Amino acid sequence: MLTTRQPVLHRFWYPVMPVALVEQGPQPFTLLGERIVLWKVADGGYAAMADRCPHRSAALSKGWVDGDKIVCPYHGWAYDGAGACVRIPQRPDSNGLRGTAVKSFRCEARYGHLWVALDEPLSAIPDWSEEKDPGYRRIDQFYERWNCAPFRLMENSFDNAHIHFVHRGTFGDINDPNPPLPTIERFDYGFVARSDLRVYNNALQKKNLHDDSPFTVRHTTASWYLPFLRRLHIRYPSGLDHIIVTAATPIADDACQVVQFCFRNDIEQQAPAADIIAFDRKVTEEDRAILQGTDFDVPLDMNSGVERHMPSDQPGLLMRRMLLDLLAAHGETEHTRHYVSSPPHATRGEVSASYADGGVKGS
Repeated sequence: MLTTRQPVLHRFWYPVMPVALVEQGPQPFTLLGERIVLWKVADGGYAAMADRCPHRSAALSKGWVDGDKIVCPYHGWAYDGAGACVRIPQRPDSNGLRGTAVKSFRCEARYGHLWVALDEPLSAIPDWSEEKDPGYRRIDQFYERWNCAPFRLMENSFDNAHIHFVHRGTFGDINDPNPPLPTIERFDYGFVARSDLRVYNNALQKKNLHDDSPFTVRHTTASWYLPFLRRLHIRYPSGLDHIIVTAATPIADDACQVVQFCFRNDIEQQAPAADIIAFDRKVTEEDRAILQGTDFDVPLDMNSGVERHMPSDQPGLLMRRMLLDLLAAHGETEHTRHYVSSPPHATRGEVSASYADGGVKGS
């Protein structure tokens, strides 16, 4: 699937940038191939709009904020938070303002980041209670570009079989290559997968978890939100919660912006944020080394023969099926360079569908 060629993907919220960066001034970002500018309005709100002045196409992100307006650096044309042109210095009589505007987009500040939807959202930004719960702290971890398809990172996040190989240097046990299948329950725009995983407890994790055992058990509840957002709730035997939120915000067909933060129900004195970030940094680097070598055009058709599957691929196959259903529901077919897609309501093969549905409730 070539993400930039699927219009329905414009109808979801994506975290695009830490609020702290936008506090410094207008910032550029590319979302699904669309160049946008993010800036803070005088009333304390935030705006997102096309990063292009309609006069001579200059980047507004190279301009500056003047109260409730963003000013183009080329000739000083100014726009309000809704994108309307409100000042042309060369036309003080305001003639020429009518009809001059920059396309604007929905923008909200949540969880320390600005979230943007390029079109009418099909679902809301998830509401995670830990953000306001005094028993939890939020640790902002990573904000970086990965040169892989956003779907690859999402599928990887639910793939229990990769852990003992890709993460054999941090918490995987290569002698236990066949983990139990998760139980999965679907909801309107995603699913929840639950599983218990026995993992290696390395020296840094022993410190972070206050557990000297050579192995520990992760009781995981992983939620996938269409199309590229994941929340992984890990509960350890001690009762410690380590809740990782990861977004693979689509930049282009072959690149995504990884936005990751976590919630913990301990305090800084028990486990310094720097140590928690250090462990998760090693884990994400192990994933990145593999994912950046994968094909960015992920085939959604499970029977295409482009990729082969096994039973532990069940969550990723369900993702493929739900994305195909989403495309069909909006009159789209998969755009891919691998094969010619079937019409939106074509019947898919039964063999691969059985993998995708195995053990799934509400499918």
